[in-house]
Amino acid sequence: MTEPDYRLLESQLRTLLEDETDALANACNFVGLMFNAIDDINWLGIYVLRGDELVLGPFQGKPGCVHIAIGSGVCGTAAATRQTQRVADVQQFDGHIACDSDSRSEIVVPLVVNEQLIGVLDIDSANLDRFSAADQAGVERLCKAYCALQSANSHFI
Repeated sequence: MTEPDYRLLESQLRTLLEDETDALANACNFVGLMFNAIDDINWLGIYVLRGDELVLGPFQGKPGCVHIAIGSGVCGTAAATRQTQRVADVQQFDGHIACDSDSRSEIVVPLVVNEQLIGVLDIDSANLDRFSAADQAGVERLCKAYCALQSANSHFI
């Protein structure tokens, strides 16, 4: 397994999104770019904040859970704390929500635009301890770039 070139991915992301104002199209391209660039993952998607819960947004992989309460599971915890959650073994995470029984490790990054939580990016792998500190830094970098590009939009997905 080789780590993706996150700097190159950021450049590609900026090229994809910089002239597009449709938030849904941008979210779809963000998810598609990342899913195809990161090895050994089985699911990648955005959960969008809707009221007091996260709702399934654009994703790649098997069908996912549709509603996740803030504070519930890895995604809900990332949303509640606004802190990235990198989980080496999801079976050891108290309250883990098993949308796909194949998933063994997970990283979830909050998406914050103009200091407002708009959702989370969730990435799952069937491999234990798939995500390194370098992956976390790279994914956070891409999420930050995505959110900066979305800040110009008047609406989010």
